[in-house]
Amino acid sequence: MRSVKRAAAAVVLVLAWSPAAAQTTAAPAPVTLTPAQMETFLLRAKIVRSRPIGTGVTGSLRATLSDGTLTHDAQIQYVNQTRPLFQAPGVAAELNFKDAYRYNIAGYRLAVLLGLDNVPMSVERRVDGKGAALTWWIDEVMMDEKERLAKDAHGPDPERTAMQTHVMRVFDELISNRDRNMGNLVWTTDWKMWMIDHTRAFRIGDDLQRPAALLRVERSLLENMRRLTTAEVAKAVGSYLTRAEVGAVIDRRDVIVKLFDAKIAERGEASVLYRLPR
Repeated sequence: MRSVKRAAAAVVLVLAWSPAAAQTTAAPAPVTLTPAQMETFLLRAKIVRSRPIGTGVTGSLRATLSDGTLTHDAQIQYVNQTRPLFQAPGVAAELNFKDAYRYNIAGYRLAVLLGLDNVPMSVERRVDGKGAALTWWIDEVMMDEKERLAKDAHGPDPERTAMQTHVMRVFDELISNRDRNMGNLVWTTDWKMWMIDHTRAFRIGDDLQRPAALLRVERSLLENMRRLTTAEVAKAVGSYLTRAEVGAVIDRRDVIVKLFDAKIAERGEASVLYRLPR
């Protein structure tokens, strides 16, 4: 498998990011940068101003960055919590709870390794003397998932919209994302789904949260998952996942691949596999 750096350098992406509620306001035209240029900007551009996003519980900030030529926004997350027991209203109690900005960075890097282009770039940077994740702010957001469902909107190509939902379900099981609420999925004006905010992901264990929801899988995503090795994942995510967290990704991968292999054997490839139009 190629490294994250080589994979990212091979393409030119139009990327962006934001928490959903704030993303429904008007946004500037998207900026076209290579991943390397985007990473440099997030790491080095001056933070001109920042302000609270006003949604969520982690105290995230929206920051405006400028390098003298380009001005663009990013989200700053400092959250780095560990609790022996966490209980949220309407949610089962969780032992060894973690809510950490490093998981945003790991989520982006793993997505690139899998060939996904709908997780926004996130990098680590010290801001005001503290470690933080800086994540590219998504441009041209049309709505979040809550609004889409309320409107029963499926876009000009409903099948493609459904395909993107299947990708999200597989990715969330792979990373054991415990916080995929409807505000953490946003749709841009080109009807592309962006998966944002992974600070409560990468749990230990191989159990899947909603295996019954894994009905179909994008063909290249399954192929890339099948080829993953522990060494490749560890190299891609670096220090942002522990050895146990990397091992858990591989363990869940094994469960997911086995599940889809069984579905293919039972129902045939045409009923399970598909190619997502880009």
